[in-house]
Amino acid sequence: MQYLVTSSEMKHYDAYTANKIGLPSLVLMERAALAVVNQLNENGYNLNKVAVVCGYGNNGGDGIAVARLLKLQHIDVDVYLIGQVEHASKETLQQIKIAQHYNINFITSLPKCFTEYTTIIDAIFGIGLNRIVSGDFFHAIEQINQCDTDVLAIDIPSGLCSNTGKILGVAVKAKQTVTFAYAKVGLSLHPGAELAGEITIADIGIYANTPASHYTYQSNELSKLLPQRSNNSIKVAMVKC
Repeated sequence: MQYLVTSSEMKHYDAYTANKIGLPSLVLMERAALAVVNQLNENGYNLNKVAVVCGYGNNGGDGIAVARLLKLQHIDVDVYLIGQVEHASKETLQQIKIAQHYNINFITSLPKCFTEYTTIIDAIFGIGLNRIVSGDFFHAIEQINQCDTDVLAIDIPSGLCSNTGKILGVAVKAKQTVTFAYAKVGLSLHPGAELAGEITIADIGIYANTPASHYTYQSNELSKLLPQRSNNSIKVAMVKC
């Protein structure tokens, strides 16, 4: 059985881990970034030139930390910052400050296209998105989707509702999504499951202190739960008119 969590549940678990257990948010962010970089290194991504496209929320902070770790591997990486700095989370501001000491290249305007990059990291929106995507965010996602470049999404493809899997105007189509701690409900529902690509759940130290509201079974578990059918059995659907 695999638990599926909503946005509010995940935020509760995150806050519980930081405030009650005492594992700081920046430590969790660093572990998230390490998990993403491990996936990039282990799954054959072309890392000759990487674009990390970030918003100013904590998802963007994860992306900036990823860029720093890639830079330490001598990878050519650019960070595109989208949005208003006054809306930045304190963790993301701290990540920007740290990255500046490592001479990370920050760009605050969108390119004409992302085709010069061999891999794109989507760190625009996290699981808290609850509005229709518009403005520069909309254009950035459209430009990402117009490329043939491999895209890895951090936590959830930007533009997806993490509770329903629905597209909020426009959403990133990823080759792979690295999500943290638990699978999100929206990554298991259409069209979220298709846009997320291959989903990897990374344990970064966030744990539930209350039960999740949703869960699903894996195919090997279902075979044990469902009755065995004989070879000459017939499945009949009854429709009431």
